[in-house]
Amino acid sequence: MELAWLKLIALVLIIEGIGPFLFPNKWRNYLIQMAQMPAQQMRIIGGFLLLIGTIILWLN
Repeated sequence: MELAWLKLIALVLIIEGIGPFLFPNKWRNYLIQMAQMPAQQMRIIGGFLLLIGTIILWLN
């Protein structure tokens, strides 16, 4: 079971690293836009992503 968690974390790190590696300038602009976003809007987006991820995991 522990190996599965390590693989999951590795996969998340790989996916998260694709944007800054391939498109560093676009990624920087994206982060600047995120930093200027209201906290409530970020919370809604985060909740939506959590919900979608949970549904995908539940369906598999």
